[in-house]
Amino acid sequence: MTPTILIADDDPVQRRLLEAMTRRFGYDVETVESGELALSRLTQSGASPVALLILDLVMPDLDGMGVLTRMRELKLATPVIVQTAHGSIEAVISAMRAGAHDFVVKPVGAERLQISIKNALSADALAGEMRRISRRSQGALTFKDLVSHSPEMARVIRLGERSAHSTIPVLIEGESGVGKELVARAIQGASDRKGKPFITVNCGALPANLVESILFGHEKGAFTGATEKHVGKFVEANGGTLFLDEIGELPLDLQVKLLRALQEGEIDPIGSKRPVRVDIRLISATNQNLIELVKRGQFREDLFYRLNVFPICIPPLRSRKEDIPDLARRFCARLSAEEGRTIRGVGAEALSLLCSYDWPGNVRQLENAVFRAVVLAEGDELTVAEFPQVAAHVSGFDVRVPPLPAPELQSAPREREILRVEVRDPNVLPLLAQTGEMRRLEDIEAETIRFALQHYRGQMSEIARRLGIGRSTLYRKMKEYGLGEDGAEDQSAETSLVA
Repeated sequence: MTPTILIADDDPVQRRLLEAMTRRFGYDVETVESGELALSRLTQSGASPVALLILDLVMPDLDGMGVLTRMRELKLATPVIVQTAHGSIEAVISAMRAGAHDFVVKPVGAERLQISIKNALSADALAGEMRRISRRSQGALTFKDLVSHSPEMARVIRLGERSAHSTIPVLIEGESGVGKELVARAIQGASDRKGKPFITVNCGALPANLVESILFGHEKGAFTGATEKHVGKFVEANGGTLFLDEIGELPLDLQVKLLRALQEGEIDPIGSKRPVRVDIRLISATNQNLIELVKRGQFREDLFYRLNVFPICIPPLRSRKEDIPDLARRFCARLSAEEGRTIRGVGAEALSLLCSYDWPGNVRQLENAVFRAVVLAEGDELTVAEFPQVAAHVSGFDVRVPPLPAPELQSAPREREILRVEVRDPNVLPLLAQTGEMRRLEDIEAETIRFALQHYRGQMSEIARRLGIGRSTLYRKMKEYGLGEDGAEDQSAETSLVA
C-alpha cells in the first residue's frame, strides 16, 4: 500500500505545487486548507492511515504550532515536516521542540523535499519497530502494534482482542511464517496476564526422548542423566501464557498427559510423588490440518476438541499483499539500523516487485529477503537489483550474470543483475548491446539494410528510395557489410528491366 501524505496549507497555489511534486515521488496525497481539517483527518476513524503530514506553520485560526501542540496532547505519532516562508532560527527551534521531524523553507526544491520525506518515513518506521521490540520483550505487545490494512487481518485482530478478555484455549492456524507467535503475544499483551511469563515451545523441535521432561519437568535422579531437578515449561509459564507451536508434531503418548494437564490444571513431573498445580493460559498453533491428522489417527480427537475451542486462522501473505509495503519498510528500517547502514527506504519499483511475488515463506521469507537486500545495497535506497531471487520468479523481470572484469576473478562468485524486460515490437532495432552499452552505428546500419532487404523482398529501387540513399550507395554498403556480393549483377539486371 502506497503511503498517504497529508498536506495542510491555506495557500491553494502552494497546495497544488506540493501535491504535484509529492505525487511524482510515488506517494498518495491528500490536501486540506486549515489546521482544524488536518487534525480532523488525522483522527478520522476507518480512514486509511496518514503516513506523513506536511504542515504550513502560518495559517489562519489554528496555525502549525497549534496543530503540533494538539497532536502531542492527542498522542498522535504521525511524523510532521513543517514549512514556512520565514526560515528563522527561532521558528525552527520551536517547531522541533513541538515534535516536528524536519523543517523546509518555501519554495522547497523537489530533491530537498523528497529526501526529507524519505528520512521522515524511515525514522518513523524505525521508531515503530523499536516500540514493538520493547513491548514484546516486556510482554506488553498489543494488537495496536500489529499494523495491517488487510480486511482478513482485521478479522484476526478482532477475534484476538475478544479472546484476550478470557482464559479460553486458542488455536492459531496458518502457514509457516505468517506470524502466529506474534498474534499469541498480542493476545497475552491485551489480557490481564500482561507482563507475566510467555513461554514458547516448538513441539516439532523437541527430542523425542526429552519431550515429557521439557514440558512437565523431572526430579533429580528420575532417570539416567537427571543430575538435578528441572521444573519444565508448564511451571515456567505459571501465572502467564504457554505457547505450544506446531502442536500437531506432539507425540501421541504425550498428548494424553497434555489433555490431563489442561483438564485438571496440574502436571506430573517425571519421578515426582505428587502432582503440581499450574495456572497457565494455553495458546497452541499449527501449520497442519489437525482434522486430517485426527482421521489418520496421528492426533487425539479429544485433545483436538480441547484445543480447538477458539480457532483463529491467519491468512498467508499472498492473500494480504496490501501489507507488504509497510512490512518491507519496517524491516528495512530495523535491519538497516542493526547493520549500521544508512538506507532511507524501499524504492517504488522494488515495492512493486515485492507485491507481485506470492511469498510461499510468508512474512518470514519477506524479512529475510529484505535482510539480504540491506546487506547488498550500495545506495541509500533498496532497488530491484537487491532482490534477484524474487525477480527471477516474477514475470517482467530477468536475471543475468554480468561478465567478470578480469581473468583472475573467474572463480569468484558472480553477483546477479536485474534487468526489466519490456515487451517490444520485434521489428524495432535495439540501441543497446547485450553488455548494456550503445551499439555502433555501423552495426545498426547493417541490421537496418538487412531488414529492408527482407521487408521489400530485394527490390533495390524501393529499398534505396525508402532508405533515402542512391542505389549505388546501397550496393556499396551491402558489399561493405557482406550482405551480398552479387550486387553488380542485380544492378545490371534491374537496369535492363527498367530500359
